Amino acid sequence: MAEFTDLIDLASERLGGAVVAANDEFFAPKEALLKPGAPEWRADAFTERGKWMDGWETRRRRTPGHDWAIVRLGAPGIVRGVVIDTTWFTGNYPERASIDAASVEGTPPAALLSGSLPRWEPLLVETKLEGNRTNEIEVDAGRRVTHLRLNIFPDGGVARLRVHGEVIPSEETFAGGREGDLAA
Repeated sequence: MAEFTDLIDLASERLGGAVVAANDEFFAPKEALLKPGAPEWRADAFTERGKWMDGWETRRRRTPGHDWAIVRLGAPGIVRGVVIDTTWFTGNYPERASIDAASVEGTPPAALLSGSLPRWEPLLVETKLEGNRTNEIEVDAGRRVTHLRLNIFPDGGVARLRVHGEVIPSEETFAGGREGDLAA
């Protein structure tokens, strides 16, 4: 395992991380990206759309472009590495992925995040992925970020997304001499 995986998962649901928007979730819901624990395989499980898969899965694209999901980090900070886990996705995983990052205070609505509000900057350039694997990729944001946009090319399934890094609380946390409880 890569050294950065020893750092906290900034996107953890336990910290308040959430997938707030996605352009497609035809086969499996976006919320599964941040589920705690390893992805599951259920051989006999089916939904009204096909085989049940533990992760976020989009339909096949018949037009140019790519699919995306926006994640609000539970703990803003500096990203040191990501894990794009395609476990159990063999023929239906994305060929490549990239990640954009933004720093947006407060909790803006999903419509603004998927529109023109944030200034998205590249965090991870388009990178080849392997199927049925935990793709560990080192990155260095070099700046505090609050939201990420996972882009998959052109489509497919991702079981889990982990975003490892260092927590950097907002300045408001300590404004006016207040003490913040980082252990909480």
